[in-house]
Amino acid sequence: MTEKTARQQQFAHGKDVLDAVDGEAGAKVIEALEDVSPELAHQVVAWAFGEMYARPELPPRDRQLVTLSILTALGGCEPQLDVHVNAALNVGLTPTEITEAMLHAAVYCGFPRALNATFAAKKVFAERGLLPVA
Repeated sequence: MTEKTARQQQFAHGKDVLDAVDGEAGAKVIEALEDVSPELAHQVVAWAFGEMYARPELPPRDRQLVTLSILTALGGCEPQLDVHVNAALNVGLTPTEITEAMLHAAVYCGFPRALNATFAAKKVFAERGLLPVA
């Protein structure tokens, strides 16, 4: 197998995982990178999804919970939270579980970051007709 073929296979595998987890939102991120950094787009698909998200040791639901927690703690990641709140819903997390994770994160990263993450989640919930959260 050539290096080019292996690279194409890694991308194809990652794209399958990305589509299953992030759906249309993930595809939009990759599309947005194509004219500025196609290599970053490739790495997100092939490595982040094809290698990391595809690992069997954590199910996609748990991976999204970890991802939401990290993005909440980092702060300033609202565009990525938009994608990953959608992904979390796609893989079976409920709005209540998502907001509970963000509430819990406030203990460790502070209220401003937890508030920003919760408002990002609220936007996604509104778009998907999931408000009010019980």
